[in-house]
Amino acid sequence: MEQRLDIHNSDTPKTCLACEVRLRGICATLSSSQLLELSKHTRQTKHQAGEELISDGEKVNSYATIIYGVVKLSKILEDGRQQVVGLQFAPDFLGRLFAEQNSFCAESASDVQICRMPKKAIEKIITNNPDLEHILLEQTLKELDEAREWIVTLGRKSALEKVACFLHLIATHLDPEHVQQNQCEIIFDLPLTRADIADFLGLTIETVSRQFTKLRTERVIEITARRHIIVPNLSVLKKTCG
Repeated sequence: MEQRLDIHNSDTPKTCLACEVRLRGICATLSSSQLLELSKHTRQTKHQAGEELISDGEKVNSYATIIYGVVKLSKILEDGRQQVVGLQFAPDFLGRLFAEQNSFCAESASDVQICRMPKKAIEKIITNNPDLEHILLEQTLKELDEAREWIVTLGRKSALEKVACFLHLIATHLDPEHVQQNQCEIIFDLPLTRADIADFLGLTIETVSRQFTKLRTERVIEITARRHIIVPNLSVLKKTCG
């Protein structure tokens, strides 16, 4: 009889078995022995919205997997101005592989939980695990594709289309399994403030607010509270993206 591997008799560490994203993130490529070795050095931490996770220019000592929540990536100019350059969601890998220092600032846009792992431990596993190297390359290329798409959004689309694209990005990344099940209605809380959305889209706060009002008037979205959004039909929102 085949033995049932569960939390009591599996070789996989208990912390990993209980992880919500283990089978969707980089750890899906690791063997039980690799997970066991890595778990000796990892630690899961929770952070409230607004906490800094990575400082721009600091030495890279660790990487992390996002377990839940949204992480905001930004660059801070010398005069203090901020530019939001990207968003990351579970189960994204957080950090720049093989870099000596970070070139961006990472901040929890919502309440988040991450699993931190030492830089040396991950880079050592990568050298002996082509599957892990492959999944990290796939994520890097996905982020590159999304960055190119965002250049088009920022450079060519109208203010309404920009805000619609932002909402579509959040709707399709916060709960991708729900979207894949062809559920028409999507409900979520905005992980960014209006000021951050304006920074991300290259608009003013007033313009962002006007576009939200227009999308609500045209029934593309519903706003039941300042940051609680309902998308009745995702395809309608996507069409509004231009």
